[in-house]
Amino acid sequence: MRTENLTESAAADTPKDLRSWLAHLAEHGKLAVAREGIDLADELAAVSKRLERDRAVLFPKPGGHDIPVVANLFAARDWVADAIGISEDQLLPRFIAAARTPLPTREVASGPVQEVVHSEVDLLKQLPIPKHNERDSGPYITAGLLIARNPRTGIQNVSIHRCQISGPNRIGVLLLPRHTLAYFRMAEETGGALEIAIVIGVHPALMLASQAIAALDEDEMEIAGALLGYPVDVVKCKTNSVRVPAHAEIVIEGRILPGVREPEGPFGEFPQYYGPRANREVIEVDLVTHRAQPIFHTIVGGSYEHLVLGGVPREATLLQHLWRSFPNVLDVRLTRGGVCRYHLAVQIDKTADGEPKNIIMSAFGAHYDIKQVVIVDKDVNISDPEEIEWAIATRFQCDRDLLVISGALGSKLDPTTKNGISAKMGLDATVPIDAPELDFKRIHVKGEEQVDLASVLQKDSSAAFYRILRGE
Repeated sequence: MRTENLTESAAADTPKDLRSWLAHLAEHGKLAVAREGIDLADELAAVSKRLERDRAVLFPKPGGHDIPVVANLFAARDWVADAIGISEDQLLPRFIAAARTPLPTREVASGPVQEVVHSEVDLLKQLPIPKHNERDSGPYITAGLLIARNPRTGIQNVSIHRCQISGPNRIGVLLLPRHTLAYFRMAEETGGALEIAIVIGVHPALMLASQAIAALDEDEMEIAGALLGYPVDVVKCKTNSVRVPAHAEIVIEGRILPGVREPEGPFGEFPQYYGPRANREVIEVDLVTHRAQPIFHTIVGGSYEHLVLGGVPREATLLQHLWRSFPNVLDVRLTRGGVCRYHLAVQIDKTADGEPKNIIMSAFGAHYDIKQVVIVDKDVNISDPEEIEWAIATRFQCDRDLLVISGALGSKLDPTTKNGISAKMGLDATVPIDAPELDFKRIHVKGEEQVDLASVLQKDSSAAFYRILRGE
C-alpha cells in the first residue's frame, strides 16, 4: 500500500469510530472486559496498568455508572498502524504525508454525538470520570480532545490537556505554551472567554493527529482526515461555534474563563512523576451531549497508552523536520525509557564526520521537550534499546563525541529542570568515516538467518537429553 494517501475505497476496512476500533480489537483477542462495578477511584486504573502492555480493557458499569469506560487503546506501535490500516513500517511516512496534505473536514447537520443533551450539568453524576494515580488531586478527564477556535481567524486547534473536575460544571486545565494557550491569550486580551469543546471517545486517528507538532492555525482534524483517507464529519456545538466530530461518543461544551485561575493538580504525568499543584486556567461547562449509549475513554497518566500516543506523532514531525536539512536521516525513535518525549534516537546513513553533531543540534531545535539525542548508523536497530546502548558502548567516546548545551528551554514537567530550563546532551555513536573496515565490522555467524529450527531440533528435547545420557 502506498503511504501518501488513502482513497475512500482503500479505507473501506478501516474502523470509522471508537466502537468499531474496539470491535476490531475484540475480534483479534486484544480486548479484555472487566467485571461490572469496578471502582472509578484507583481500581480502574490499577486494572488498566496490569494490562497496559497486552490488551485494551472495557469496564462495564464502573462505580455504578451506566456508561462504560475503556482504557489501553494503544498498547504498542503496531496497534497504532493497525488503527489506520497500514503496517508499522509505513507509520511515520504516512503521518508525514497526512500532515503535508491535510483533508478538510465535512460539516453535517447532525450526528450521533448529540443524541442526548444535558443542559443541567453535573459532570461526576453524568460521566464516569476516574481518578488514576495515587496522589492525583481527584477525577480527571485525560483522553479528551480539547478543540478551540482562533478568536481572530476561526481556525480550530485540537490538543489534549489534563482536565481536573473542580465542581459540577467546572474544570481546571493545564495549558502548556502551545496553540490553545495562544488562542486563550488572544481572547483574554479582549476580556472575552475562549469557546471550547472537550471531545471524549473518538477514532484513534483523531487522537494521533491531536499530538502532531503542527504550526499555529493548522487544524489537526484535517490531519486526522488524511490519516483515515476520508473527511472527518463534524457538527456545530449547540452553545458555541466549535465544530466537533459527529461520530464521537461525548462532548463537553464550555468556555475558558478570562482572568480566572484556580488550583489544579497534582496529577501523574508522562515522566512518571506528579505535575505540581498550581493556579491554572478554568473551564466553565455549559452543556454536555453524547450518544444514546456512549463509551468513555480514559488514559491512565504515565501509562503505555499515554507514551505511545504522544510518541508516534512526534516522531513523524521530528523526522520531517530533520529531512529538510539531512536527507540521509533514515528513521527516528522516541524511546519508551525516555518517556517518548525526552530521549531521541536517530538512525542515519553517515556521509561525513561532524554531521551527527549538526543533526543533534537540529533535533534540539525541533522541539523543546527533547533532552538527549543519540545518533547511530544504519546497521543499528533504533527500535531495540539494547542495540542503542551497544552503539554507545562501542562507538562513542565522551571526550570526542559528546555535545552538551546548558540553559536551554526544556519540559516544565521534567522535575530536574528549573522552571523548564534544562541542559541538553547529544551523543554521536557512529563509526568514523575513515575507520578501517574491520575495526567496526559487526560479527556475524554465517547462515544464522537461514536456520530452520523445526528441522534441526528434536521435538521432545527432554526425552532426547535422557537418551543421550543413557548412551542410546
